Amino acid sequence: MQPCRLYILGASGSGTTTLGRAIADVWSVPHADSDDYFWMPTNPPYTQQRPAVRRVKLMLEVFAQRPAWVLSGGINGWGEKILQRCDAVVFLSLDAPQRLQRIKRREAVRRVGEEVDTEAFGEFLAWASHYDDPEFQGRSRARHEAWLNTLELPVLRLDSSRSVQELRDAVLSWESDLQRGE
Repeated sequence: MQPCRLYILGASGSGTTTLGRAIADVWSVPHADSDDYFWMPTNPPYTQQRPAVRRVKLMLEVFAQRPAWVLSGGINGWGEKILQRCDAVVFLSLDAPQRLQRIKRREAVRRVGEEVDTEAFGEFLAWASHYDDPEFQGRSRARHEAWLNTLELPVLRLDSSRSVQELRDAVLSWESDLQRGE
């Protein structure tokens, strides 16, 4: 199977980055996470947004000009020039309790030996917990679903409670079928 330009999105904690890395490893192509372009490098992290025009320019410079790559994270609302280069989209979903547990575990590993801003982390968890609320004005499932319905690209929806290997294999099989025209 030939690698393509694949975009993976879902709620925070749904496993988009983990799955993106797994697929990129199999294909031996670059993996990019939108957070690395959305946010300026700061300490503490995730406090200053990079201007949208600069995000896209940086993505084009670093990976999006290549013939194959995997992108994970959120770009809807600002990354249309990147999306135009995509061949297919994967949407991951997972119920809120599991997602919030994953976020807590991820941050515990990510911040080992560092002082954690518990107030900021609490605010982030509160924000992430509203993803399934259709009235939420931030990143939400309702907004993702509405956006996905506007795409002319093939979209694969997966429940990310499955193992990374199962998800990876499902995406690879689907992508192979797409390339064969099935």
